[in-house]
Parts: sequence; C-alpha cells; structure tokens
Amino acid sequence: MKTASIDIKAPSDQRFPDILTPDALTFLSRLHNEVEPERDGLLENRAQVAERLRNGGTLDFLEDMTDIREDGEWRIKEVPHDLRVRKVEITGPTDRKMIINALNSGASVFMADFEDANAPTWRNMVEGQQNLIDAIERKITFTSPEGKQYRLNDRTATLVVRPRGWHLPERHLMIDGLPIAGAIFDFGLYAFHNAERLLKRMTGPYFYLPKLESHREARLWNEIFDWTEKELHIDHGSIKATVLVEVLPLAFEMDETLYQLRDHSAGLNAGRWDYMFSIIKKLGHRKEFVLPDRAQVTMTVPFMRAYTELLVKTCHKRGAFALGGMAAFIPNRRDPAVTENALAKVRDDKTREANDGFDGTWVAHPDLVETAMKEFDRVLGKKPNQLERQRPEVNVTAGQLLDVRVPGGTITEAGLRTNVNVGIQYLASWLRGTGAAAINNLMEDAATAEISRSQIWQWVHHGISLAEGPRVTAQLVRDVEREELAKIEKAVGADFFASGRYDDAQRIFEQVALSDDFQEFLTIPAYEHID
Repeated sequence: MKTASIDIKAPSDQRFPDILTPDALTFLSRLHNEVEPERDGLLENRAQVAERLRNGGTLDFLEDMTDIREDGEWRIKEVPHDLRVRKVEITGPTDRKMIINALNSGASVFMADFEDANAPTWRNMVEGQQNLIDAIERKITFTSPEGKQYRLNDRTATLVVRPRGWHLPERHLMIDGLPIAGAIFDFGLYAFHNAERLLKRMTGPYFYLPKLESHREARLWNEIFDWTEKELHIDHGSIKATVLVEVLPLAFEMDETLYQLRDHSAGLNAGRWDYMFSIIKKLGHRKEFVLPDRAQVTMTVPFMRAYTELLVKTCHKRGAFALGGMAAFIPNRRDPAVTENALAKVRDDKTREANDGFDGTWVAHPDLVETAMKEFDRVLGKKPNQLERQRPEVNVTAGQLLDVRVPGGTITEAGLRTNVNVGIQYLASWLRGTGAAAINNLMEDAATAEISRSQIWQWVHHGISLAEGPRVTAQLVRDVEREELAKIEKAVGADFFASGRYDDAQRIFEQVALSDDFQEFLTIPAYEHID
C-alpha cells in the first residue's frame, strides 16, 4: 500500500511532537483517505440542495424513509452510566483555564469546543488537544497572571468534545497535497490519544457533531466511528455522539439521524442560534423567510417551538436524550439588577425546557449552572432524565417547521446596530484568537455572529424598511458601521482599538454581510486571516 505524503505547514517551533507523533499522523492520514471522497460528495450534495431551494424547491419529510420513522420498535443502544444524567451542560473552548473551570463548575457535562467557541488558529487547535490529555490524566493546572492557582476538583463533569463541521479544512496539515478536514483532525487526534485513557477511567470517547445537514452525513460519522473502534481495538459502540440539530434540513431527518447512529448515538441537541442562521442561509433569498430582530426570535415563537417539541418527541421515542438550547448570559458583577433580570429569563427558559421534556440544557458560563440545575431538579426531582416522557400529543408538520412568521415581529434600528456591533466585535476577537467573546453581557460565538451578518444580508437583499422608516441599504449599513466602530473605540481605548484587528473585522464583515451572493460561512473567508 502506498505511503501517504504528510506535510505539517507550521513553523518549526509549532510542530507539537508530543501530539503529532508519527503514529498519530499515520492514523490521521489513513482516516483522511477513508473519509475524503465521501465528505466531498456530501458537500456537493449540500450545494445541490441549496441550489434546489434557490430555484423554488422546498423541504419535507423524506418519503423513502417513512418505514424508519413509522417503525416504533427500534431504539438506540443504551448509553454508558456517566452520560445518563445531562441536566446541565456547560460549553466553552479548550484553553486550560476554561477546561478547569468548566469541569469544576458542577455541570453534568462539559462540552470542550473545537468549533464555534474556538478560533481555529493552529496553536489553539493543537494545544487544545494537549490540554484535554492533561485533563483526562488529571494533571492539568493553570496559574493566572495574578498568581491564582487552578486545578481539578475530585468530582468533575463528564467530558464531551465537539470537532469542527465538515466544511472547514485544517490547512496546516496536508495529506497527499490536500488539507485534512478540520473535523477529522479534531476527532482523530482526540480519539487516537484518549480513547483507551478514557475507557480505563470508566468513561469514554464522547462527541458532539455540529452542522450536519442530512442523515447521510450522520451515516458517514457512524462509519468513521466503526473504523476508529476497529483501528484502536476498542469495543463496538464505545464511541458516543450527540448530534446538534442546528441546520434546517436536519429537522426533517431526526429519526433517520438517530437510526444511522443508533449504536453510537447519545441523543440530539436543539442548537438554537445556528438553526436561526440556517433558515436565512437556506431560504433567506425568499421574502417570506425574512426574520425580525434576533432578540425577538425566542424559543416560544411557533416555528421554534415546533422544532423543539418534535426533537423531544423523536428522541424519547428512540430512547435518546433531548438537550435544550444555550443560555448565553454572562453575569454582570458590577450591576446586580442587570444580572437578576437576565437570570429571571434564564429560569423561565430552563423551566420551559424541563416542562417540555428535555433531559438537559446548555449554559455558557459557570455562574449559570446552579440556576439551570435548580429548574431541572425542580421538574425531574430524583430522576436522572425524562426518557419516559413520550409526548404523543405532539404532531409537527412540515408547514409548521417552515412557517417562520413571528407574531408582532419587527426590524428595528436597534436590531441593525446590535447586528453590526456584535458582528464586528466578534470577528475582531476571532481574528485575535478568541472564539468565545463576552459582548454586552452575552457570550457570543460564531453562531451568533452568523445570525448578525446573515440578517443584515437578508434585510439589504430584500430592501426591508426599519420600523423607524429608513430602508436597509448597503450605505445605511456602512454608516452604522462607522458609528458603531466609534463607540467600540471609545469603549476599548484607542491603543487596543488600533491593534485589535477591528479594521480587518470590518472588511470581512462587509464581505459576508453585503456581498451580492450569500456566503455560506463567515469562518471560511475569515480563516485566511489567522495563523
């Protein structure tokens, strides 16, 4: 068999020999060769679906999969003990301080994120792998610049890892002249180094799978898991994965997705922010799919409620866990009134999810764990989950999923300004190497930045008028940019503003918000501007 050509496109002092060992690189190259042709085909299928929707096509439940949906007998394989309680899951990037704080937070699960909360600089991606190894070995520590010491508690959250989506390459590692997929790089290194370590500690290699658009993409992941288990000589079904239902087409293929992953499945998650973004991405060229200010698209509006109720019903019918959406608020220790008002909204959101049958939920900050946990404990009591809640009264139609009208929804100048401000601030943070950015008391990540720029694209594309009167044009957006950048400069200071990559962020923001054709992901052009 021909030996693959492997080339690390990084400076000599960033080769990370303890992580990118010869055996690990061989494993990655073999997995790449197994996966790449099928990945290419699936990305081409995405493009074909997008073209069909642009030409007036629609989405519906798959006729040729009716038997799978209507078969009430099949279930996913039972999950390990440490994945049966998932009441509160905290998410965040893979830097050392975040890992320690998240694992110590009291949450049921920590999702260590190589995707939307992690800017994919080469150093971030590979050092993140080392940090996770150290955490699994329980030897991770961190000392702050002020001298504060961080180390793991005796009891920690269950560790789950999210690799990048199928669309992003890892350009620093070339296999036979082609960049390896970011998803394969992240998954492969973590599984190779840690599968055996984790199983010896009575846990396992657990994953979240982002940005899937069809059950065929879930099937490819299942094939990857089968291949990896054989290669690493671990039991079939040791790898478990929860799929984020965060792209509109997948809402029509939830049963099929669980079926494809049934020996490896741990459930589905309602990825609310990316789901909103995907509606614009897939159908935003049609005026009936124009969304109002993002703050008005709550989880109680009809189309979001249809999506989440269908998710709970589908999961519990198959013995799979249903995980709720993100609470992104960051407590403001200088303004208790702001914090209490936000915590009241978090409590309402988590109470709704628990009452709807969700088995758990997401938070972005350790200070939210207790608030969310109390609401789930209040509803679940001593029960570890709500798998017994079958929701037979829920009957969601394709029309309900596609009717995105928001009662009383408006598009306002405040909404436009928020989108511009958040979009540019987030991109600047991302370009500086930080993918989870605290902005206006919210933890923003790539998903919320995608909503910001996609809404502006949609409003300009359709010539939408603001509630205050003016029509949203490219020139109006540029005028607002100048005003918001002046506010940002005043807030952060002239010196930091000059070095903080805000000019680059503005250019990329305009590229993805004001282009004639909708660009699928802002991270693709932005990736060319980081090391």
